[in-house]
Amino acid sequence: MGVALALCLAVPAAAQIAPAAAQAPAEPTPYQRAIAAGYKALTLCSSVFNARRTRAQAEALELRGIYPEYDAIMPRLPATVRDEGFTGMVTVPFDPALPPRAASWYWETGCAIQPIGAKPELVNIGYRMVPPKFTALFNPDIRPWPAGDSGVAPRPSPTLAAAVGRAFDRTTYGPNSETVGVVVLREGKVVAERYRDGFGPFTSNRTWSVAKSLTGAIIGIAQAQGAIDVARPAAIPEWATPGDPRAMITTDQLLRMTSGLHSDTAGNRTDAIYFGGTSVTEEATRWPFIAKPGTRFRYANNDILLAVRGLRAKLGEERYRDFPTRELFARLGMTHTVAETDWQGNYILSSQVWSTARDLARFGQFMLQDGVWRGERLLPAGWMADSVEPLGPQPATGPGYGRTLWLFGPAQGLPAGSYAAQGNRGQYVMVIPSERLVIVRRGEDPGPARFDIARFAADVINAQRPSK
Repeated sequence: MGVALALCLAVPAAAQIAPAAAQAPAEPTPYQRAIAAGYKALTLCSSVFNARRTRAQAEALELRGIYPEYDAIMPRLPATVRDEGFTGMVTVPFDPALPPRAASWYWETGCAIQPIGAKPELVNIGYRMVPPKFTALFNPDIRPWPAGDSGVAPRPSPTLAAAVGRAFDRTTYGPNSETVGVVVLREGKVVAERYRDGFGPFTSNRTWSVAKSLTGAIIGIAQAQGAIDVARPAAIPEWATPGDPRAMITTDQLLRMTSGLHSDTAGNRTDAIYFGGTSVTEEATRWPFIAKPGTRFRYANNDILLAVRGLRAKLGEERYRDFPTRELFARLGMTHTVAETDWQGNYILSSQVWSTARDLARFGQFMLQDGVWRGERLLPAGWMADSVEPLGPQPATGPGYGRTLWLFGPAQGLPAGSYAAQGNRGQYVMVIPSERLVIVRRGEDPGPARFDIARFAADVINAQRPSK
């Protein structure tokens, strides 16, 4: 289970070497301070405004055990939270000669981090324009499950309740793991649900790389609508100059992490985009060609960012603006989910989505149902079958990889055909088709802590089976 998270958390070798006992810790560079301030501004912004958690809660959990080079800096950086109802902002000073880092929030679009050196101001990207019935981010949807939240009253068996309970004990499935929510669906019904203090059915947290699997579905819907063909080269405008070899990379290769593009680290840490305020079009499009597409697996945030960049070009600005919300989230009843953008309006769909455990359970059920929701086919026929096939080069160890999904099976102690969306700090949407199960585990696992999703899923399976 550790491959995806290890990749997401990969850091340069130098950052993993502990300083000698006699040496004082190195003073952070100005850039590290700027990124740490951006990390704090954006995380507090999204935690306070998207999730309606208190600042103290976010600082105790979401801002603890982060990337090592920023973890020590974070407590020394003060923050100011400004709430104006439908808008808000968090500012974090980091250098007396420069403006503070700032993340601005609008209820329709979530938070966007502004570039280093930018004057703090509220910037409304305006990309989450949907009918009012789909904007109740903080309240239950009165429609019956799964379209809404009415009628959810799980009565887990004692064995299932015990298995779910162990996910919260910080020990059984991984030392120091921090589970914040679990939802289990069987045959589409909520059979178990539990949250830690400070969280609940309508409290979101960052999906991290689970967003990549949401991207796979969003692009699949666009293909069903005839807007894109993933087998063709990705429509990246920045690669349109004649002779650019990157122009041959297909969208499918980007979704399968086989683009052949260079990245500094496995997982290619995208701190400049995520927390630095550099735009997707400035940063993700600049990486050079290093291997023939389709011949090398390398997990990379940039590949997903580029796939979405190509989707923006194919859809056009107006259609792109609310495409994820209108075509996926709203249709599935994911009314407590917000996809955030950079300050230039590019969706950061490799990581920056805020969602609840229930909403991700709906997404897992959608995948289990082969992309059909309430009788309507949203994904092309065969899309899910292709997405769970390990086509092309694969990770050297651990689960396989399909099209934005990690592939599990007997080697991990699970039934053949199991697959998962998963992300940093312990986010999992595990789908086990043979058992008609969807298991969502939300976490805020600090630093090196890991949650054993395969073992937990196996325990849930056993708890669901009739005792002999």
